[in-house]
Parts: sequence; structure tokens; C-alpha cells
Amino acid sequence: MSAKISNFAYEYQQLQNLMAKIVVQNTPITVLSVEEQDYISLTEMATAKEGDNRSADIIKNWLRNRYTIEFIGTWEVIHNPNFKVVEFDHFRMSAGLPSFVLSASEWIERTNAIGIIVKKGRYGGTYAHKDIAFEFGSAISVPFKLYLIEEFQRLKTEEQRLLGWTAKRELSKINYRIHTDAIKQNLIPAQVTPAQSSIIYANEADVLNVAMFGMTAKMWREQHPELKGNIRDYASINELICLSNMENLNAVFIDQGIPQGERLIKLNQIAIQQMKVLESDGSKKLLK
Repeated sequence: MSAKISNFAYEYQQLQNLMAKIVVQNTPITVLSVEEQDYISLTEMATAKEGDNRSADIIKNWLRNRYTIEFIGTWEVIHNPNFKVVEFDHFRMSAGLPSFVLSASEWIERTNAIGIIVKKGRYGGTYAHKDIAFEFGSAISVPFKLYLIEEFQRLKTEEQRLLGWTAKRELSKINYRIHTDAIKQNLIPAQVTPAQSSIIYANEADVLNVAMFGMTAKMWREQHPELKGNIRDYASINELICLSNMENLNAVFIDQGIPQGERLIKLNQIAIQQMKVLESDGSKKLLK
């Protein structure tokens, strides 16, 4: 039983990594990542117009339209080398006739389409690539389409922000490990106590903080008692890039046996130079 629960938890987490939600005019809509492409639930979009019971019919009626067939077929020709153009031409000639009926599953099966997918089970339904989903939004209403595009763009902006934050924090962590390894090998004498070791680490961290930010971690906390975290959590991406470079350089300086005071001045000069390049701002002052 525990193995099954563990597998379910893993699969659920994987699904969460590939799935996001946006809300358009009070309608929750699922966005799936499929082979690094975004697919939006047409089924959930359709509920905004007629409710759950009519969503399948709305999608079918949309697929009956000649313009729809032209649009999704042209999308496939551009993006799908395995698309069956002959079958597409057959549907294009029949589209719009009173007798013409087409389901998403039939379109996929007959043409080998990839722009629309049908999923079974939980979170199942009809999904379409974002290009096609935006076009389907017109079948709901023009305002719905515009709000859909706006919410999707907001989701992507937030994902990029989180990705950038994660990347810069991971970069800082990797360089911090390089930095602390150099301290262990060169600054910490044999048989030191954990307390002594922590004092050395804190001093070296503050060397970087003073060189970069002009203050120690303690000074920053005293100046900002209302803020959580530490000084680096509130740094700009340029400051973190510069800080990561300084951590590497400080590790080299430690290996070379350069005294702490000299390293501080060197690192401060490097910080000023790099920040000038990154921000074209010479506001930092050299340490005397």
C-alpha cells in the first residue's frame, strides 16, 4: 500500500509540474505542458459559454466551421511534418455543409494532428495548442478571448520570474559551496570547534556582504527588522550575478593566501567595476 501511495504522490507531483491554472471571467482553465508546448483546455473554456453539459457540442460545432478547419489545418501544415494533407483537403471541402460533423478525436485520428489532443481520466478533456486555443476563444466571445490571452501572458510572466529567481538562487548556492570549501581547506585550523568554524564562515560571508552591499548581515538585519530572510534575498539579479562572481574570486584569493583585509578591497573594486558594466551606474564608492 505504501508503495502505491508513494507512486501516486510522485505521479501527482509530476502532473503538478506540467499543469497550471488560469482564471478567465470566473472560469478556471487548465494549461498543460506537452513536450514543452502549452496546451489549453477547450473543454473548460467551453463551459464559460454553455456550462459543463454543452461543452462537447460547442467544440464540435466549432470544428464544423470552414474557417476553423482552414485555421487548424494551416497550423498543422506549418508545425507538423507528419500531418496528412490529403485528409485535411477532404475535411476542408466538406466543412460548412449541413451534413458535415467532426469530433476532435476523428480529426486527430484521420489527419495525425498534434495541435489538438484528447485526454482521458482525471483532468481529461479536449486541449489545444495555445495558438489554436486563442482562436477557439473567439467562439466563446471576443472579450473572453482577450481576457484569455491576458491571463495566459500573466502566467508565462510569472513562470519566467520564478524560473529566473530559482536559477539565480541556485547559482549563488553553487558558488557558496565552492567558497566554503576553500575556507575549510585554507582558513580553518585543525581541530576547531563548530563555534569557531561558524565564526570564520560568518566573517567570510561578511567580507562579501561589505564588498557588495557596504554592510554586514547583522547591520542589514538591524536596519530592516521588519523584513524576513537575509540581505541576499532582497538583492537584484545583477547584484546576485556579481556576488556569485565574487564568491568564486574570493575562493581563489583564499587559495593564494591573501589576507582578509586585502581581499576585501580587491573584491570591492571588482564589485564596483562589474556593477558599472551591468547597470552603467558608478554610485558605489571604493573602500579606503
